[in-house]
Amino acid sequence: MTDTHPSPTDPTSAGALVLVAEDETEIAEILCAYLRRSGLRVVHAMNGRSALDLHLSLKPDLVLLDVQMPRVSGWQILSELRHRGDTPVIMLTALDQDIDKLMGLRLGADDYVVKPFNPAEVVARVQAVLRRTAHQDGRRAQKILRVGTFQIDPETLEASVLVDGQRQSLDLTLTEFNLLAHMARAPKRVFSRAELLAACLPESDALERTVDSHISKLRKKLELISLEGVPASVRGVGYRLGIAA
Repeated sequence: MTDTHPSPTDPTSAGALVLVAEDETEIAEILCAYLRRSGLRVVHAMNGRSALDLHLSLKPDLVLLDVQMPRVSGWQILSELRHRGDTPVIMLTALDQDIDKLMGLRLGADDYVVKPFNPAEVVARVQAVLRRTAHQDGRRAQKILRVGTFQIDPETLEASVLVDGQRQSLDLTLTEFNLLAHMARAPKRVFSRAELLAACLPESDALERTVDSHISKLRKKLELISLEGVPASVRGVGYRLGIAA
């Protein structure tokens, strides 16, 4: 491994937490030193089981993952991390075979570094992946609907409401979620039943009165957390969310 000066601190990744899962002590120490000097926070795992435990408890912003880890292999770790979520992962390995690279990418790795490597290059790759994922997270955050105490994520189909200072998740059917999200985009607007049917049940042969049934079920779920009259009925027209943006 070539010992060169690390890249300068990247302000877009400063303070991010990197989990280094590497069982070779010398390599781990060099990587950790370079990462810290670049403004990153670092935690080190010597084996696969420890890496999984630290990921679960600390929720790092990125994982540097050696393929040949004791106790639990890097491939198994990567597979488990992808089941848990989308934490960025850069694979570290002495295996310089296309099949190994393809396996890593197929399992969801964000990048792949072959040993021996320049630690400054690894830092640069870490910063690049952090920048890219921060940009993606930023774009996703812009898509999240925040109306009153509601928070609605159209990508993950998750909706929650802030009640007495605590955020509570809503257990909604897909149609109920779609109705809520559609009205949340214009919370003061009154939507006709025909509009809601076309927007939220586009492939259904349901009649307009079916919308009344779904709205009623949605309203009952919101009443359970003390949100009364949401969505609001507008006689002879339809419904509106009725909450200030």
